[in-house]
Amino acid sequence: MGIIKNLNKSFDHRIRLGIMSVLMVNEYADFKTLKDLLDATDGNLASHIKALEKEEYIKVEKQFIARKPNTRYSATTLGTVAFKKHIEALENLINKQ
Repeated sequence: MGIIKNLNKSFDHRIRLGIMSVLMVNEYADFKTLKDLLDATDGNLASHIKALEKEEYIKVEKQFIARKPNTRYSATTLGTVAFKKHIEALENLINKQ
């Protein structure tokens, strides 16, 4: 494994990488915002959100805004640490080339 051992498989897909990137610079983001920013379909985005939620990297909050359901997501402490380690591993990989 060597140089790639610290890469996190949970962030291998561009949608998951995108979700975490958005959540690292925003306190939270709702489903529509993530969908628009990442140009993802509902089903595709939902499955990647579910995968990150299963790893406990993101937290899901459901609420109503003006009687409409709204789901928003935020990075957990565990997710923040894991993502920073992943980015650091990518930087190390790039710098060793």
